[in-house]
Amino acid sequence: MYPKNNKNIRAWVFDVYGTLFDLDSVTSGIRHLFPPGVVDADAFSEMWRARQLQYAWLRSLTGRYTPFDQVTLDALNFTLNHFGLSGDPWRDRLMALYQKVEPYPEVVPTLKQLKKRGTPLVLLSNGTPESLSLIVSRAGLSDLFDAVLSVDSVRVYKPHPMAYRMAIDHLSLGPDQIGFVSSNGWDAFSAKAFGFWTLWCNRKGHSPECLPQHPDAVVRDLRELAERQTD
Repeated sequence: MYPKNNKNIRAWVFDVYGTLFDLDSVTSGIRHLFPPGVVDADAFSEMWRARQLQYAWLRSLTGRYTPFDQVTLDALNFTLNHFGLSGDPWRDRLMALYQKVEPYPEVVPTLKQLKKRGTPLVLLSNGTPESLSLIVSRAGLSDLFDAVLSVDSVRVYKPHPMAYRMAIDHLSLGPDQIGFVSSNGWDAFSAKAFGFWTLWCNRKGHSPECLPQHPDAVVRDLRELAERQTD
């Protein structure tokens, strides 16, 4: 579903983890790191990611912000404890997996096509500036983005409105002039509630969230974004 009602868009803003960068590589890294039979890599990765998001949201709600790298480490420690593993032999190598995530295959050509058309491209992420800079530069994407916005600046995580407002303040545009792209359902639906024109890149084929505001468009990957922008 991709309606042609996005002609008002003056800039594209992208989520990072799971949207542009493939977190399945973290699961693969877990699978290769642990000896066979020690841990179910899929279950471990799923719990780690779930706690990572939960801890970020809880810190926003309780007003106890800490950078996302620390949140990720806290979530990892919980997961290691849950699976009965001592953290010392694994912790650093597991954390390093988040610094080695790679973009999905269609991401680079899609971003290059959008960049050629002169539309500003911005990253907006819960990640820390240091981690974002590292993975973006490793992927050779630094020159494609006009800005990399981290919630570290406002010390509250998406989906808090203050996090989304960073894009408005930076671009000096109205929310309906900004196309927001995320593969995370909670993020896409919340960004729509904030007022962005929102594209949900539903890579995993998840069911829609039962929330009042639905994204304007749904695609399975970002190739259709570039194709539609030629209309």
